[in-house]
Amino acid sequence: MFPNGFVWGAASSAYQIEGAARADGRGESVWDVFCRTPGAVHGGHTGEVACDHHGRMGDDVALMKSLGIPHYRFSIAWPRVMPDGVGRINEKGLGFYDRLVDELLRAGITPWVTLFHWDYPQALHRRGGWQNPESPQWFADYTRVIVDRLSDRVTRWMTINEPQIFLGQGHLLGTQAPGLKLSVGEFLRAGHHALLAHGMSAQVIRAHAKKPPIVGWAPCGRVDYPVSESPADIDAARTRMFDVYARDAWNNSWWADPVVLGRYPESGIKTFGAEMPKFPDRDMQTIRQPLDFYGVNIYSGTAYRAGASGEPVEVPHPVGGPQTAFRWPITPESLYWGPRFLHERYGLPIIITENGMANLDFVSGDGAVHDPQRIEYTRTYLRQLSRAAREGRATGYFHWSILDNFEWAEGYSMRFGLVHVDYATQKRTLKDSAKWYSKVIASNGAEVSN
Repeated sequence: MFPNGFVWGAASSAYQIEGAARADGRGESVWDVFCRTPGAVHGGHTGEVACDHHGRMGDDVALMKSLGIPHYRFSIAWPRVMPDGVGRINEKGLGFYDRLVDELLRAGITPWVTLFHWDYPQALHRRGGWQNPESPQWFADYTRVIVDRLSDRVTRWMTINEPQIFLGQGHLLGTQAPGLKLSVGEFLRAGHHALLAHGMSAQVIRAHAKKPPIVGWAPCGRVDYPVSESPADIDAARTRMFDVYARDAWNNSWWADPVVLGRYPESGIKTFGAEMPKFPDRDMQTIRQPLDFYGVNIYSGTAYRAGASGEPVEVPHPVGGPQTAFRWPITPESLYWGPRFLHERYGLPIIITENGMANLDFVSGDGAVHDPQRIEYTRTYLRQLSRAAREGRATGYFHWSILDNFEWAEGYSMRFGLVHVDYATQKRTLKDSAKWYSKVIASNGAEVSN
């Protein structure tokens, strides 16, 4: 069982499910353009149609209601609301989210709004995007538009999703939109602007929300966990989890220390050296805003033990060990140690804003979608999360995702959803995992011990 009041939900993001890429005055995002780049996305797939959630929103909300899902995390497409990224407001685009929030509330589902889940306006990208020092103000102005319209009904807010990915893969490695390969220094500067955008957005929410807001964010969690519960192994894993040892984006503390503690971590400053951007001290005061929760997306982790001098030593995943269709190792321990270590360092309630399994699901001859692997994956992960919840560290869980969807550079080649989507017909089919997760929610997690 989980503590009373534990938040159960499911999640999605705008570009991955909405489709309607040219409908009702929506502007282009960097993902629209990236998808047209030859070889950038598996099979040349795009999000132009995706799950047609834009056209089937009422049915999708009814589906969530039938499953008893009490909380729904979704993102707003910035270019749908502001086609140029700034200035003109597209009333039809904003109206879609108006209707979505109303539909959710009528169904008894609490909306959790993510303001940025990667679909950056192409018009602003042409003006330098996250590299432009004006970008934090652009994001704050967009935030104000959303808060003014929705905060009479929405109280749960997340600013940005996974800076490690949209900056690291999108601006340093070039494997995701907008496909840039910046120098390390340029990448760090863009990252600093994104953190400023988070802080300014949080300020706008708190200053202008019509109902008392609950504010957080949703970075990735690179989880390093101990191979045993010996104090030495625990210390080694904790040290590794917050170290910035590579000149890339894949870490926790480079992004979270400024947001929660008001400073960049010393290990990162040492690693990046002369390529560290120069910025005024007041920036950290802006980035560090009070948060009500720390959202984190966790899918897997890596085991560590203490070496002869206490240093972290990686314990390789077993050959032939369990993995998902993404080839990510299945490591349930990450959903205990990730929240525990993050809670210890940052002192905030941890909400798992994404966790789920990529699979190769299909409709069987009996018309059902049998996905026992996803059920077992989720069961074992939730057993670990229940320990963190009982210790008072974790307060919520959002399954990724409610629908099969456009999986970014992987296109439609793998499925994360609780609900199967036939992309040719848009028919929705509840998977076995959806029915099982419905029982988990109804039992407040007791089902995971069965």
